[in-house]
Amino acid sequence: MSEEKRYFQPEWETMPADKIKEHQSKLLVEQVKHVWDNVPYYSDLMEKKGVRPEDIKGIDDICKLPFISKEDLRKAYPYGLLAVPLDECVRIHSTSGTTGQRVVAFYTQEDIDLWDDCCARAIVAAGGSEKDVCHVAYGYGLFTGGAGLNGGSHKVGCLTVPASSGNTERQIMFIKDLNATILCCTPTYAAYIGETMKEMGMKPEDIPLKAGIFGAEAWSEEMRRDIEQTMGIKAYDIYGLTEISGPGVAFDCEEQTGMHINEDHFYAEIIDPNTGEVLPEGTKGELVFTSLDKKAFPLLRYRTRDICVLNRKKCSCGRTFIKMAKPMGRSDDMLIIKGVNVFPSQIESVLLKKGYQANYLITVDRVNNADTFDIDVEMTPEMFSDNVSVISAREKEIVDALKSMLGIYAKVHLVAPKTIARSEGKATRVIDKRKLW
Repeated sequence: MSEEKRYFQPEWETMPADKIKEHQSKLLVEQVKHVWDNVPYYSDLMEKKGVRPEDIKGIDDICKLPFISKEDLRKAYPYGLLAVPLDECVRIHSTSGTTGQRVVAFYTQEDIDLWDDCCARAIVAAGGSEKDVCHVAYGYGLFTGGAGLNGGSHKVGCLTVPASSGNTERQIMFIKDLNATILCCTPTYAAYIGETMKEMGMKPEDIPLKAGIFGAEAWSEEMRRDIEQTMGIKAYDIYGLTEISGPGVAFDCEEQTGMHINEDHFYAEIIDPNTGEVLPEGTKGELVFTSLDKKAFPLLRYRTRDICVLNRKKCSCGRTFIKMAKPMGRSDDMLIIKGVNVFPSQIESVLLKKGYQANYLITVDRVNNADTFDIDVEMTPEMFSDNVSVISAREKEIVDALKSMLGIYAKVHLVAPKTIARSEGKATRVIDKRKLW
């Protein structure tokens, strides 16, 4: 790949770390003043913490600022965190609202332009250029996935197929007929597309795809390799969240050893989720983001609840932006079962290593004051059997592997292929029936 095509904005993506810090410091000082002047909800939080804009002289002072959480966003719904006049906004997006009241985020045209740039960086990092056909199968509408990758694809100059999600056989038809080279969707939907292609008798070499950009949910390295093998592509991770902008906050490069955070727009910290203490680089903890230049809906020190690690090791791709590891899960999605912290991604990792696909459902309940832990796991068509002893032996093998990984026992139930509902967006992995409040 030529130098100009290796990066979308090389002057930023390869900027020396000290220059990035200078840039971040300048933006943070400006952003704190912008928020203080225009968002009473946030200036009240700052006053309660005893901090004023003049106390923030650079990025090293960011720890003086208060955190903000999804609960704050719900309290301030809908306009309480808006930092510009409403007539300067051109779009809203919203979270799914599965764990409470929806969160609405606002965007000026400048915000959208910067967001599109971030997604364009991700597409170019995945090998994309104006010669590619980018098939966007993320959902459109209030969800940020479709709009973000659509805008990034336009910035790169790709022929963009705004397929949205659903009607999987039609998706495959367009991928094949239009010679799509880059697929953008959730990893679970990518796995389902791959599974459907296989059922249709298609081999990886029968489709033109070379890369996939997958995000919006936690997924394991094992699932990445499974998708790559099934579809004959290189699978790239992308990270984002509606509250900060959407996909493109961070993205994979060809090294696939973590996602580069677009540090010219976002500042990342890792904290202890219990104490709020900032942790050193390389330590696992909760990811916190600050929007350095978003105008309409700028969040300072937003607690994402995602658990991961940051590192600034030199990357072979030449980008100098710090990397975040693939999130292992969310602190608010973490299950505490029999006193043990359990993330669905840990279970997925075990299943994929054993040759199963990422089609499973975890059910947790409480019976006689004791937790129950059941996992339905779909057999692949190749391993399907109605031989009870064979199924029992396979279930025990998974139980033992999970016990080794988690330290607790789960009841595993192997079920027939296609019996667990498929998702065209974010997959439902957990049903928690316990009344824990």
